[in-house]
Amino acid sequence: MNAHAATDTAASSTTALPLKEQLVLVTGGARGLGAAISAAFLDAGAKVVVNYRSSSQAAEELAAAFPGQALALQADVRDAAGLKDLAAAAAEHFGRPITTLVNNALVDFSFNADARSKADELSAEELTAQFAGSVLAPVAAIQAVLPSMRQAGFGRIVNIGTNLFQHPVVPYHDYTATKAALLSLTRTFADDLGPEGINVNMVSGGLLRTTDASAATPEEVFDLIASGTPLRRVTSPAELADAVLFFASPLSRGVTGQNLIVDGGLVKG
Repeated sequence: MNAHAATDTAASSTTALPLKEQLVLVTGGARGLGAAISAAFLDAGAKVVVNYRSSSQAAEELAAAFPGQALALQADVRDAAGLKDLAAAAAEHFGRPITTLVNNALVDFSFNADARSKADELSAEELTAQFAGSVLAPVAAIQAVLPSMRQAGFGRIVNIGTNLFQHPVVPYHDYTATKAALLSLTRTFADDLGPEGINVNMVSGGLLRTTDASAATPEEVFDLIASGTPLRRVTSPAELADAVLFFASPLSRGVTGQNLIVDGGLVKG
């Protein structure tokens, strides 16, 4: 093997860690979409930190179903110091650094258009609250795990977005605006961290059938969305979780700074 080939092989090995060798942190990983993502990684053989804020019972039950493979840890993602403590506790428990982060946590939001503020009602307080949960918190989580990823020489960051940025059909102004900001950070962080072998991508779903956040959505809304998709159905949390696994797996080693929309084909491009 010549020197060039050896370099290519070394670079490939550092940027393509199998899922079974990864330690994954899923924020808000105990319920809804987060639970589906946690379960998907666990089924794939990864070690998983199931983060929760108040859903201790759900987190502990999920971890108990995968003894030795999953760990439930409490932290409010808006607490940067708490996230750093969580990352340290996870690394100590599993004896390895965190290699993959899924920024999934959604703080205090319900997908019920009737309960959301319209354009003439939207307040600075609402925007500030969503910015704290959907922008500042993911940044804090990334910063908390960066030392671990640098130690491993490998990293995968997957941010959860929304297709409402491309298809704003409901007045979730605060939620959509902050997810758009998170998409921008996805791309700038991808450029910043790429030279260190850390890939940063986003998976954007539409309305999911059904999570805690979408439980208040009327059935006729689900039916309307389903009728507008090529698949004629609403995407499930498990289907979106599959896309998250893709971005963490060796199959995506050449992909970074991207936003994959997983909504049954409702939004094009």
